[in-house]
Amino acid sequence: MEAIFNFLKQTGFYCLFAGFIEQGGWKNLVMILLSLFLLWLAIKKKFEPLLLIGIAFGMLLTNLPGAGLYNQDLWNSFMTEGSEFYHDYGNILANGGLLDYLYIGVKTCIYPCLIFIGIGAMTDFGPLISNPKSLLLGAAAQIGIFATFIGAVLLGFDGFEASSIGIIGGADGPTAIFVTSKLAPHLLGPIAVAAYSYMALVPVIQPPIMKLLTTKKERQIVMKPLRQVSKTEKIIFPIAVTIFVALLVPSAAPLIGCLMLGNLWKESGVADRLCKTAQNELMNIVTIFLGISVGATATAKNFLNLRTLSIIVLGVVAFGVATACGVLFAKFMNLFTKNKMNPLIGSAGVSAVPMAARVSQMVGQKENSSNFLLMHAMGPNVAGVIGSAIAAGALIAIFAH
Repeated sequence: MEAIFNFLKQTGFYCLFAGFIEQGGWKNLVMILLSLFLLWLAIKKKFEPLLLIGIAFGMLLTNLPGAGLYNQDLWNSFMTEGSEFYHDYGNILANGGLLDYLYIGVKTCIYPCLIFIGIGAMTDFGPLISNPKSLLLGAAAQIGIFATFIGAVLLGFDGFEASSIGIIGGADGPTAIFVTSKLAPHLLGPIAVAAYSYMALVPVIQPPIMKLLTTKKERQIVMKPLRQVSKTEKIIFPIAVTIFVALLVPSAAPLIGCLMLGNLWKESGVADRLCKTAQNELMNIVTIFLGISVGATATAKNFLNLRTLSIIVLGVVAFGVATACGVLFAKFMNLFTKNKMNPLIGSAGVSAVPMAARVSQMVGQKENSSNFLLMHAMGPNVAGVIGSAIAAGALIAIFAH
């Protein structure tokens, strides 16, 4: 009987319910229910399912008492200066669980960079090259990052945490993970969930803001077709951008370099096998590891507090401000240009590629059925990817040292 009782005390059921109040078992139960809700959103509502399913399931696994798949205490020791195991991956490998091993790829920023290779291999920078002015719209949308940074500081977050929260406004999940893993890894769970949730909600969040800030006449503006971009231009562009950005903001070099490498494989026309691998197999494999390991950081201790609620609120503010700044800057540019642009494309300055561009197309076509804004919106959309990476590099350069 004693052996049976010892076995029962080692089960997750005992850990979950025996200390339901005193040991915080109720928090684990709440997190398990939250993970089930996220799974429902991903599967039933199709909110970023490719990544959200992994994040939600990682959250489920890490909050099952007794499983030992992810050990927050090991990572606390790893990140605490003066600790015996400060920056000691050997301790993680010796004493960690499966999700601890996978999380090393997040902590070392390997996964976000590999994701950027795949994004680059799927991205066409032609619309941006054809209309360089759209780069300014992508830059304007990044104001949301820095506005939210200020808001987070005013709410009591330190510079490291505020930088990680602000980057949600870039609507770029891998970049948010890249910055947070370097500056505020203890916030990785809530920030990743907020970033990908708001990316999935682009068609819900953006249209009301776009309509509020534009007139019906502005939404009906028909833009001239983009010029044809040569293959030479498309090959030179990723090389030139990599050199310029890496020299301007060296901290952004990992993201920009990987993004442009993937794009160069695509545009060169001589590396089809590598391009297809980056687009498919590489992206799929890394997405699996990234989702599960990021979800593992959403422990009850890290997630269930008022700071998490503040992050969720600041995230939607960041997204809204970024959208508004893109639209308003497009209206501002129209004051000085002969060929007017439809300000709806400014909302695509956030990095949610190509969803934000599709929203611009959808809203514009409702006002004028003969209006086709998709390719015009892709210019600021891909510019937003570059802009968010540069913003991330700037924040890391300021606070990482």
